[in-house]
Amino acid sequence: MSVTIPGAPATVSPVPSVSTRSTVRTGAGFRPEIEGLRAVAVVLVAVYHVWFGRVSGGVDVFLLLTGFLITGSLVRSLERDGRVAFVAFWSRLAGRLTPAALTVLAGTLVATFLWLPGSRWSDILREVRAAALYHENWALAAASVDYLAREAAPSPVQHFWSLSIQGQFYVVWPLLLALTALVAARVRLPLRTALLTVVATVFAVSLGYSVWITGTNQAWAYFDSGARAWELALGAVLALVVTRVRLPVAVRVPMGWTGLAVLVACGAVLPVATLFPGYVALVPTGAAVLVILAGTTGSPFGADRLLTWRPLVRLGSLSYAFYLWHWPVLVCYLHLTDRGLADLAGGSLVLALSLVLAWLTSRLVEDGARRLTRAPRRATPAWSLGVAAAFLVPVLAVSASWSAHIAREQRVRAEQAAEEVSEPARYPGALVLSDERSVHPVPNLPVLPDPADARADLSSHHTDGCHVGLTSTELVVCERGPADAERTLAIVGASRTAHWYPAVATAAARQGWRLVSFTKSGCQFSADVPMRDGAVFTECQEWDALAMEELERLRPDAVLTSSTRAAPGNERVPPGFVERWRRLEELGIDVVGLRDLPRRDYAGAECVESRPLGECTSPASYSQAAADPAARTDLPDNVRVFDLTAYVCPEGACDAVVGNMLVFWDRTHMTATYSRTLAPMMEEGLLEATGW
Repeated sequence: MSVTIPGAPATVSPVPSVSTRSTVRTGAGFRPEIEGLRAVAVVLVAVYHVWFGRVSGGVDVFLLLTGFLITGSLVRSLERDGRVAFVAFWSRLAGRLTPAALTVLAGTLVATFLWLPGSRWSDILREVRAAALYHENWALAAASVDYLAREAAPSPVQHFWSLSIQGQFYVVWPLLLALTALVAARVRLPLRTALLTVVATVFAVSLGYSVWITGTNQAWAYFDSGARAWELALGAVLALVVTRVRLPVAVRVPMGWTGLAVLVACGAVLPVATLFPGYVALVPTGAAVLVILAGTTGSPFGADRLLTWRPLVRLGSLSYAFYLWHWPVLVCYLHLTDRGLADLAGGSLVLALSLVLAWLTSRLVEDGARRLTRAPRRATPAWSLGVAAAFLVPVLAVSASWSAHIAREQRVRAEQAAEEVSEPARYPGALVLSDERSVHPVPNLPVLPDPADARADLSSHHTDGCHVGLTSTELVVCERGPADAERTLAIVGASRTAHWYPAVATAAARQGWRLVSFTKSGCQFSADVPMRDGAVFTECQEWDALAMEELERLRPDAVLTSSTRAAPGNERVPPGFVERWRRLEELGIDVVGLRDLPRRDYAGAECVESRPLGECTSPASYSQAAADPAARTDLPDNVRVFDLTAYVCPEGACDAVVGNMLVFWDRTHMTATYSRTLAPMMEEGLLEATGW
């Protein structure tokens, strides 16, 4: 049976025996040119990942071939038997696909324990379970709209997103085709006509949805099964019409080469990662259609001469396992060598090791599982499902128990940290940078929060739901302090404003102020048109308008927000900031502008785990100007600005740890623990800026 791409034997439905000149392919059975096409696609995927850090469109070819091969298999079953043997179909797929996939997941668990930092373990374990149960694409879709997760290092199993979409397709597609066949029989409609109508409808609806969602939320669309279904449906349409296509060799020879050339060039010419899977994905899938329609030409000049070259066909047979292994091998290599991209020698090593692992997996795991399920008295659905379960259960059990162990350790560390941070002499944090408050010398102690817990080290502002995510337009207004307080301070802005909240809340509580907060990921308090992933950030526009309405209603005494935007090589005061401040001036509201902190060229928690502390530093000049741009800008009379950079990046050096505390947990966001130690400096700055 034809199964997932890459990996399974390439077969087609039987076709009438006609002239080679007038048909795509004569005869039935194995199509070596498709195996070669699969090899080209997986090489493109791997090469672009390894040396260019981008995607190629090869995965889109895999999805198309899945639709093509599986639909051909199901249609043959319907035409031959009048039904789909669901249990046999699904059990055979499970027994065939899961051993290799779960072997790679098991190997990834071992590699994670040996080589990857503990701060990434929880996320990796969660994704391993998602990959094992074929919903990794939805896990990544959710992460794509989680602003705090977007800077996280890539998961060693994130490439399972495409296999998850294929797995979901294997469940839904047989049901859809069987239901269509049942209806066609009832209304006496030719089977292929009915199937083609339904499949073409799926293609059209999914493509339309894909174009829309890619234009509005491309990061989500990239992993959305609905936005990818048209690629599988296109392969299904091709499977239903391919036997009727009659083209002369003179046409099929250039057709094959054109398709191959377009496919190879696609990743280099198109920014696949930011444009797909909308209509632009028709380029690689259309190229694959041309190659399949060209078929085996019999001409010495046809592209099939290359695609049927024995080494390429052999690589095609290993492509499933090669695809599975190449990404975790690459992720581990990049982490161990501290590289963003592989060099020529390192990349070649990654590819060679992946190929060796693929061959071993094919010979030992896939062939072994096949022998078990095809042996006499074992060629049954129960045996196939049993083999799949034998691989699945250990991976799920190990990852779940490991996650539970991590959760228990985190709870213990959280209790210990709560006691430790109450002792400034041991854990002064930012206080060590203020002579009148610090205790010297500071003992050398384990870092708090523990790097493994740093991502969860968020303030109550986040954990209480006051900070909203990328996709939300809801304005969540949170208040603390006495309702009849003499002064009301509002903190408004994006996540890099929100990470000051622990310091601001402590200062407000000491002064008896009423504190009102509303913040949103990736959304500056600005009148500029916000952009995200190359498109207008409409959710931010809506949220920002609501924030302005709330300020008009609330009329706080002052608004605390970011006064600059720092980015690598560029710190500025956006015009939209000033426009908002002028509007607040009209409302009689003061503005306290707090300079944006420097970004870093390393991730705080991960660096502390994997490098000596002395190497976990970057200059403030990486993203900050020599002088505060807001201090040199013609500001409205209601605006006062101040800068606490010196208490985060003293003397222009942004170290990962200050006063035994982890400062930033990623490249841009402070830990709540460190932010709390900034409360005295924040209080002093607010009092001076407001004159309260």
